Amino acid sequence: MTTAPTTEVAVRATDLTLRYGRNLALRQVSLTLRDGVTGLLGPNGAGKTTLLRILATALLPDDGELTMFGHDPRTGPGRLAVRRRIGYLPQSPGYHPNFTAFEFVDYVAILKELTRRRDRHEEVRRVLATVGLDAERGKKIKALSGGTRQRVAVAAALVGDPDLLILDEPTVGLDPERRLRFRELVAELGEGRAVLLSTHQTEDVLTLCQQVLVLDRGATKFEGTPTELAALAIGRVWSSADRAGGTLASWRTGTGRYRHIGAPPPGAELLEPTLEDGYLMLVDASAAAVTGEGIRS
Repeated sequence: MTTAPTTEVAVRATDLTLRYGRNLALRQVSLTLRDGVTGLLGPNGAGKTTLLRILATALLPDDGELTMFGHDPRTGPGRLAVRRRIGYLPQSPGYHPNFTAFEFVDYVAILKELTRRRDRHEEVRRVLATVGLDAERGKKIKALSGGTRQRVAVAAALVGDPDLLILDEPTVGLDPERRLRFRELVAELGEGRAVLLSTHQTEDVLTLCQQVLVLDRGATKFEGTPTELAALAIGRVWSSADRAGGTLASWRTGTGRYRHIGAPPPGAELLEPTLEDGYLMLVDASAAAVTGEGIRS
């Protein structure tokens, strides 16, 4: 199945707020998702998984406005309509270890209301083949490696050819070759549907995403393109023959010279910043605003 390109807004969220007791997990987070891949970055505890669970209709926000494909997921009919159009890969999928890969995905397909057995099994075979598991579909989940189990979960999220794909740390446990294949798959899936990819791999965002959202301490710190995020570190990345002190990060590269991120000394050899450089600068600035510390200009 191929999803036809559309300019329909998949998600429109304004000032989403959610509390866990006294803790504010999300602080007035806003975003708009259309076709294409959007990367979600942020430190541990930033609120990324909370946001994804709200968009997957597993949680309801305390405040703010949220529409998905024109429906309000806070109502029963709206939630049902949204669930029919999304695929969700949680950070810790709940596997049934004695199921085979085929049986597990088939179970998810039943939950997604694919009731005609022949059509459902055809769909299960399709999504397993899409993630490269055609040969492993008869093996039990408990006999599969961690990376292969992750691909089973991705296949389950693809059942029904969803219009919005929500992926929470999908490349965890994948070896370099499988990560490259997965990037190829996500890039293809983003041509005609909205994909929200939460990851700690900045390289995934750089290679896959047209838009980036950065959360920190439950609040939106950045929304824009990967190029715009990298640009936050312009003039703050430099090279030298020796390690410098007082930097945000400093390491020796394959050339034998040191790469530094922070306030450069006069006459420093400035380098072109990467997305990761911009992200580090952004998160450091956020931490400095809370602690009163950080890299000095």
